Amino acid sequence: MNRTVRTVNRAVIRYGYVPFMLLGVDGAGVALAAAGELWLLGLLLLAVGCSFAAERLLPYEDDWNAPLAGDGRRDAVHAFVNESLLLVSVAAIPLLAAHVTVVELWPRSWPFVVQVTAAVLVADLGITLVHYASHKVGVLWRFHAVHHSVRRFYGLNGLMKHPLHQTVEMIAGVAPLLLVGLPVEVASALALAVAVQLLLQHSNVDYRVGAARYVLALNEGHRFHHLKWAGAGDVNFGLFTLVWDHLLGTFSYDPARRFSSELLGMAARPDYPTAYLPQLSEPFRASGACHAEPSRSGPSPSPRTGERRCESV
Repeated sequence: MNRTVRTVNRAVIRYGYVPFMLLGVDGAGVALAAAGELWLLGLLLLAVGCSFAAERLLPYEDDWNAPLAGDGRRDAVHAFVNESLLLVSVAAIPLLAAHVTVVELWPRSWPFVVQVTAAVLVADLGITLVHYASHKVGVLWRFHAVHHSVRRFYGLNGLMKHPLHQTVEMIAGVAPLLLVGLPVEVASALALAVAVQLLLQHSNVDYRVGAARYVLALNEGHRFHHLKWAGAGDVNFGLFTLVWDHLLGTFSYDPARRFSSELLGMAARPDYPTAYLPQLSEPFRASGACHAEPSRSGPSPSPRTGERRCESV
C-alpha cells in the first residue's frame, strides 16, 4: 500500500509540479494582483516550500539535496538579498513610473492576465539579451560568473547571483515596460513570476513537461547552460521561454545527457570562491576577469557561440 501511495505521489509531482507552480502559484498571484492585493510574499514562501518538498520526494539527483562545501547557507544569503532587491524594485515602480514613463502606451484595457503575459514576454527578451551578452562581454561575465560557479542544481540557487548583475538583468527586463507606463499591479505579478521561474529553472525535481521543454525555459534545458566548458554552456539563455534561443541559434538539448556535479561549474576556475562575501568581491579582482576557457579534456566549444576569453579592465 505504501509503495502504491509513493508511486502515485511521484507521478503527481512528475506531471503536476510545473502546472501547479505556473497555473496555481502564478495564477493566484495574478488574481491577487488584479484585486489590488500586492502582498505576494506568502505565495512566494509557498512556492519555495513546495519546491523543497518536491526535490526531496522526486529528486533528479539525490546528491544535490545535500549542501556541497557549505553552499546551503551561502545560497540562502544570495536568495534573501536578491529577492529583497526584487521586492524593493517593485515597491519603487510608482515612483519610477512618475519620472521615467515617456508615453502612456500600456494596454490597461486588456484583460489583466493578458497584461501580465505581455509583461513576461517583454521582460524575457530583455533579460535573455543581457544574459547572452554576459557570456560575450568581459565586464558582464565577471559578475555573471558568480552564478556559474554552482556545482549542484536545486531551486534556491536560481537566485545565486551577484546583486549587481541581477540589477542589470532586471533593468533590461523592466525598463522598456516602465517607459510605456507599467502598472504596479502588473509589476507585482511579474516579480512573483520571475521568482517562481527561477525556482523551476534550477529545480532538482525530475519533472516532465513533454514537448514544452523545447519552448519553456525549465530545468531540463537549463542544465545544459551550466555545463562547465565554455561554448558547451553558451546555450539556452532564456528565463521564461526558449523562443529567443531558437532565434539566436543558441538552443541546445540532448535527451540522452545525464548531469552530475562533475559536469557543472567553470572548468577554468575550479578555485572560484565559494563563500558569499568573497563571491561579491571576486568580480573586482584581476583574476575575476578570466573567463571559462574550454577544458582540453572536455567537449569542444560550439562554433556558433564562440569562447569566453580573459580580459582586464
